[in-house]
Formats: sequence, C-alpha cells, structure tokens
Amino acid sequence: MAKTTKRTQKIRDGLDVNKLYDLSEAVGMIKERATAKFDETIEVAMNLGVDPRHADQMVRGVVNLPNGTGRSVRVAVFARDAKADEAKAAGADIVGAEELVEAVQGGQIDFDRCIATPDMMPLVGRLGKVLGPRGMMPNPKVGTVTVDVTAAVNASKGGAVEFRVEKAGIVQAGVGKASFDTKAIEENIRAFTDAVQKAKPAGAKGNYVKRVAVSSTMGAGIKIDPSTLASA
Repeated sequence: MAKTTKRTQKIRDGLDVNKLYDLSEAVGMIKERATAKFDETIEVAMNLGVDPRHADQMVRGVVNLPNGTGRSVRVAVFARDAKADEAKAAGADIVGAEELVEAVQGGQIDFDRCIATPDMMPLVGRLGKVLGPRGMMPNPKVGTVTVDVTAAVNASKGGAVEFRVEKAGIVQAGVGKASFDTKAIEENIRAFTDAVQKAKPAGAKGNYVKRVAVSSTMGAGIKIDPSTLASA
C-alpha cells in the first residue's frame, strides 16, 4: 500500500468525502488546499445520467467563462485570403491553409484550439484522426467552424471552454486558477454547470446531473450540493 504523504494528509484533513458541500464552502476549501508551487487549475467534473454511446444522449457544447480560464491559449485558424488576414488581426497565433493542414498531418500541433472557415472544411476534414482524439476538431456546433473569425478567436482567447461527455458519462473542464478570488471561481463554475445543464439531450432520462465535484490540480475532489449551483 502506498504511503500517504504529509502533504496529502494535510489536503484531506477536515474533508468529509461523503458530504455534499455548499459551492462557496467547497471553493474556499479548494483554495486553502492549493499549496503547490505553481498556480493550480481549478477543475469541475460532472457525472451525468447519459449513455454517450447513443447519439441522442451526447452532451457537447461551449461556454464563455465570465472570468476567463487563467491560461494562455494558442489559437490556430484554417483560412485563406481576407479571412486569413482577419484571423491575424484578431490575434490568432497560427494562420494557414494547405500548408497548415500538411503541418498538422505531419504531427506539428503547436496550438491548443483551432478554428476553420466553412470553405476550409473539405481540407480540414482530413485531420479528423489527428485532431479528433485531442478534442480539437473544428465543429460548427461549438462555434469553431465559422465565417466570423474575429469573434471565434476572441472567444477562444478570452475564456471559451469546450466540453464533451466521456464514455463513462463524465464532463470535466478547467474553470480557472487557484489564484482567482473566490467569487470569480464560483461565477465560472456556475457558468460551466449551467451550460452543461442547458445542453441536456432529448434522450436523457431520469436524473441528469448525478454528481458534481470540484478540485485543484494537486488537490482532493470535493463533492458539491447541486442545489447550490444555481446562478445567484
């Protein structure tokens, strides 16, 4: 059996693993326990009552966090001509067409999020096996296939977070940093959980949100009382 370190013991001290905490109390506990030497990411995980193997139970979407994510996001845009110029002006880190597709096919992925104009999708579609497993494939449902390149780049840079349910019925995402004040973290968590609630698929039956937990990168998970997640 692995030995529990003093740091782990301190993180778990006073934490009731069976209790459902009020959101404000949980965020305060997470911040107190985020003692790593780097600015830990605050993460939310939601266990949903869906089976994503069925198309009518897939949960997917995007949410703009009101206080950003606290991380620098490198954005690539697949575009040509005027739209390529628009993307550069909006602050995209990488812009290209055929040459960018070739680079990605060759394994050169120097970005965190990618956007494409509709006319580029016949080319970008070839990258499904490369970008799909990374959750980076442009998709009109989450606003990453669009003619409004400026808005898409600004959203990506400003705190847009994509979410997609995993095979086990779990949706999770980073929603800020431990250095954020408590109110900012709470607002981001509420925005994320509200977006997941609104993305409830038609095929979902029974209890949609089963469990919600929040944690920091190096911290323990704390269960949240879902009734405290409603926007104030």
